[in-house]
Amino acid sequence: MIANTPEPPYYAVIFTSVRTEGDQGYSVMSEKMLELASKQDGFLGAESARNELGITVSYWKSLEAIKLWKMNFKHIEAQQTGIKTWYKRYKVRVAKVERDYGFNL
Repeated sequence: MIANTPEPPYYAVIFTSVRTEGDQGYSVMSEKMLELASKQDGFLGAESARNELGITVSYWKSLEAIKLWKMNFKHIEAQQTGIKTWYKRYKVRVAKVERDYGFNL
């Protein structure tokens, strides 16, 4: 699904990853993290796709909201497991969305 975001400006955290083989609990943790993030103040939505390369974009009201999410204890635990178990490589980018537009049927 395409996230329903407010009028800009807002922020995007772009998480790009290459996974290791097998699930090893990744799918369950991914769902838990999305549920937890959705309860975090300032969370606006997320979009995700995965083939050989995975991309998850989460949208946030402010840089402060992103900082608080990064400091969330359960999120930190998931990050540590990701480094040890789930990812061969990843990159995080934070961007300010200044303009958006789209098309709906």
